[in-house]
Amino acid sequence: MDGVERRVGQSLQLRLSKWLAIAVLLSAVAAGIFSFKAAFHEANEIQDLQLKEVAALVTADNLVFIEEGSLHYVPDFEREAKVIVQRLGNHSAQRPLDLPSTLTDGIQTLRLDKHEWRVVVRTLAPGVRVAVGQQTSDRNEIARNSAVATLIPFVVLAPVLVGVVFLLVRHMFRPLTRLAAELDARPDHDLSEIRVGGGAQLPAEIVPFLVANNRLLARVAQSVALQRRFVADAAHELRSPLTVLMLQAERLDLSEMSAQARERFTALRNGLMRARALVEQLLTLAHVQEANGIEASHTPVAPAFRRVLEDLIPLAQARQIDIGVTGDADTWVPASEADLGTVLKNLVDNAIRYTPEGGRVDLSVHAGAGQTSIVVEDTGPGIPADERERVFDRFYRVLGTGESGSGLGLSIVQTIATRIGASIALGDATWADGRGGLRVMLTFPVSSEMPVIVEAVV
Repeated sequence: MDGVERRVGQSLQLRLSKWLAIAVLLSAVAAGIFSFKAAFHEANEIQDLQLKEVAALVTADNLVFIEEGSLHYVPDFEREAKVIVQRLGNHSAQRPLDLPSTLTDGIQTLRLDKHEWRVVVRTLAPGVRVAVGQQTSDRNEIARNSAVATLIPFVVLAPVLVGVVFLLVRHMFRPLTRLAAELDARPDHDLSEIRVGGGAQLPAEIVPFLVANNRLLARVAQSVALQRRFVADAAHELRSPLTVLMLQAERLDLSEMSAQARERFTALRNGLMRARALVEQLLTLAHVQEANGIEASHTPVAPAFRRVLEDLIPLAQARQIDIGVTGDADTWVPASEADLGTVLKNLVDNAIRYTPEGGRVDLSVHAGAGQTSIVVEDTGPGIPADERERVFDRFYRVLGTGESGSGLGLSIVQTIATRIGASIALGDATWADGRGGLRVMLTFPVSSEMPVIVEAVV
């Protein structure tokens, strides 16, 4: 969970989206405050203008009628909502405002009886002055309602803009996401140049990084090619002297020698045979690694089974191992004849070598569910679950089996399987008589262009 939180915290996309969203929200708040204050001020100015217009309608002739009417225009329980028209001076109990007669003409704010009033004072004639007033609480309520109405667009648009920001940032990072997915789906052996597919355009800031990666991949590919060429050349050079040594050993085998010399000669010959097998495996590994650019064809499984059995039946008979094919092998797989033969030979050879005398090795094919699987099962000791990943490493061998080998067989199989798009899985074999063993399943995806063959293993 900590790793997920760390990746989320380090995500450039999320950080950019977060800061842009914060900027949008802060801008919306600032704009809302400015809009509220401006609308509030404008509403008060409009009400001031209304008071002035009312004062302009009052004349010396109609002052008495308007003054009396303003006292009854609004009920007493809502006094703060009405506009008061009152003549300055000549105070009486009926007049609601105690306004001093010394007020100057114009608009002003007064505090009377614990209430604030906005009052417009105007001189109508010599000795005749009028005041038009309204409580500021009512004016402020009207102004606030008007100002709050201006905030509605900000409240509605701010979340929309935040969502738009997230969508735009996600859209801008989509080419990088696709590029990462393509790189993650690449097989281990693919060191070709990184290309952006689908007509997508990477941001200009990412292009130098992509170019540097391509240069690094080119250098790594060159280094790997030199390493593979060295291994292939070394194995090829070693094969000739080993062949000469084996010929000399065969000639020496015809000579008479003591029992002690015969025992040492046998150990020498076995060592030479192991060395030659190792060289052959190295050459095979170098060959399958160099074949990355070869397009795989479709090959029938039945003839491949037959050729492998013909090659390895002598080894199985020498160890008294029952080997054969179960089920229907009349199917094709998307692999070349050489690749399929190499894979089967390594798997079956391993199964025979690690199966005790009197054991059993079965080959079978299972087709269906959009895939074809080749299964090799034996009655050997199997491979512990915690070592099933490591056995594909080069030169790694499970200890305690008592068998000698190069440790390259399963590495060769995995290299070919990865190149042709197949998958390999190790498991426990289950036999009807309760014996255990190893079960190797090589799974190929079924192609719609795959031909059909009717040919059985003979």
